[in-house]
Amino acid sequence: MMAFDTTKRDSQATDIIPVRADQFDMDRYVAYESELLKKTHAFMKSASGVLVYRRMRAADVFSAGCRDVRRSLELQLGCLQKSMDFNADIPNFLEPWYGIGVCASAYGIDYIWNEGQAPAVAPAFDTVHEALQYSPSPIAETTIGKDVMNMIDYFLNQTKGKLPISFTDAQSPLNVSTMIVNNTNLLMDTLLDPDAVRAFLDILADLTIDFAQKQQALIGDCLVNPGHGFASARNFEGYGQSDDNIVMLSNEQYIDCALPSFEKVGQKLGGAVLHSCGNWSDKIPVLREINTLRMVDAAFSAETDPHPNPALPFVDALVNTGIVLNARIVGGLDVIEKTVRTLWRPGMKLIVVTYCSTPEEQERAYHLIHEICS
Repeated sequence: MMAFDTTKRDSQATDIIPVRADQFDMDRYVAYESELLKKTHAFMKSASGVLVYRRMRAADVFSAGCRDVRRSLELQLGCLQKSMDFNADIPNFLEPWYGIGVCASAYGIDYIWNEGQAPAVAPAFDTVHEALQYSPSPIAETTIGKDVMNMIDYFLNQTKGKLPISFTDAQSPLNVSTMIVNNTNLLMDTLLDPDAVRAFLDILADLTIDFAQKQQALIGDCLVNPGHGFASARNFEGYGQSDDNIVMLSNEQYIDCALPSFEKVGQKLGGAVLHSCGNWSDKIPVLREINTLRMVDAAFSAETDPHPNPALPFVDALVNTGIVLNARIVGGLDVIEKTVRTLWRPGMKLIVVTYCSTPEEQERAYHLIHEICS
C-alpha cells in the first residue's frame, strides 16, 4: 500500500483546465445533476445502501486562488465539466471557499496572505476570558464575511442560478476558538474553567448559525448540503462542520465542553455533520451522544491521510443507524476494493469517495463498489 505523498500540494486534488462561465454548458450540467439527484433521493429514503462520489477538487481553489473569485469559479467549472466524464452517483458542486478563518473575523481578526498560501489567521486573545469581554460583530458585517457573500453572489450571477452551490467552509465552534484564543490556554481552560469555554463556544455557535442562515437565504434553491468536504446534494441533509480539534480533548472533555455548541449548530441547520482529519476513531463514543447526527466523514487510506482511520469502529457505530458514512479513499483499485470490503455491512449507509485518475479506472471502481455492496 502506498503511503501519504508529502510532495503533493493536495493529495485529494485533480489537475483541472479552467472553464470560463460563458463557455460552460450550464444546461448539460443541469440535466446531468437532475439524473443523479434521483439516485441521491432514493439513497436518502433507504435504510441501507451505497453511493459512489468522484470528488473533483482543484488545489488552487483551496489555497491562494480563493482570493480571485473569477479564477476560483473558472477552476471549479473546470471541475464540474471534468466530473461528467467519471461514472458516479453524486454530482459535484461549486463552493465559495475563502479560508477557514471566516468566523474568527467576528473578533476583528483579518487574514494573513502569505505568498502562494491559503489565508491564515493569528489568535488575538491570550485567554478565553479576554475573548468573552469582546463584543463580536456579525460575520456578514466583517470584511471576510462580505467577501464570502460577494463570492456567492458572483457565482450565482455568472451561472444564472442554475448550478449547485454549498456554504463556505464551516469550522466547528471548537475549531474556530483556537483561531481566536491562544490554543494552549484554551485547552487548559477546558480543565480549569469549562464554564467559560462552554460560554465562549456557545457565542461562536450563534455567530456560525447567523452567517449560515444569511448564506442560505442568498443561495436559495441552489444550496447543497452538508457542504465543504462532504459529498453534497440538494436533497441531502445536515450542515457540515470540520471539528479536527476533537482529537485534542478526551471524550469526557469534549462531551462536556464542545459538544453542546457543535450540536446547537446542527439543530438549527438541519442536523449535525462531522468531519475530522487524521485517525479519530477513539472518539466514536462522542458520536453516540450527537442526537441530530446525519453524516460522518473520515479518511480510510494512507494516500488520503498520513494517519487514516480503521474501518471497524465506524462500521460498528453506524450500522443500522441511518447515519451516512462519507468515506474518502485516495488510491488504486486494490486499495478501494480492500477498504470498501471492510467498510460495507448490510445496514450501512455508505458514500465511497474516490479519486481515480482516469474515467476508465473510475468505471471499474464504480462497478466494483456496487458489486461489493449489493
